[in-house]
Amino acid sequence: FMAQPTDVHMVLVKRILRYIQGTIGYGLYYTKSQEFNITAYSDSDWAADINTRRSITGFVVYLGNNPVSWQSKKQSTVSRSSTEAEYKALAHCAADVFWIRSVFKDLHQSISVPPSIYCDNISTLALSSNPVFHSKIKHLDTDYHFVREKVQRGDLMVHYIPTDDQVADVFTKGLHSPIFQKHCRSLGLGIGSTANLASLAQLSLWGE
Repeated sequence: FMAQPTDVHMVLVKRILRYIQGTIGYGLYYTKSQEFNITAYSDSDWAADINTRRSITGFVVYLGNNPVSWQSKKQSTVSRSSTEAEYKALAHCAADVFWIRSVFKDLHQSISVPPSIYCDNISTLALSSNPVFHSKIKHLDTDYHFVREKVQRGDLMVHYIPTDDQVADVFTKGLHSPIFQKHCRSLGLGIGSTANLASLAQLSLWGE
């Protein structure tokens, strides 16, 4: 739409700019944590793009109580079900988690507790732990085996979390203000810090 923008696009751009202007003092607050473990939240919005019907992957990875990595990205292919979209998001999140773990290993910092990923899709949890369902997702073979291997070896734990408590939901879609603000608090966003304002600009695309 850059070549031929319409009034609709201008209205949307102004909305984003108003949001950024109103929250320019916000930033990420990092606090000391006694826990040195990795937890992550993975989510997707199935067929979110009305033009291509591609889903949105969203995840955030915490080290202790502080977010250290996050992503909000359109998936590269169309998913045929919400379970498929959620499983793709889970696999991308797991890959990021183990990259972070390898970085700490290079720094000679061991993380003894297996990373935990929280997902709000029951079918995705079943696929990650039960090989009986493998025949239903043969087209997801690589992602399936990657996650399954980590779970079977005890290197990864996948847990269910209710949608209302799913922090990664803020990276996949626009949310009503109370839920949006709740997730922002969970991410450690607050007034008075100028650090990492790029993260807030990313969030501004999805809600008010």
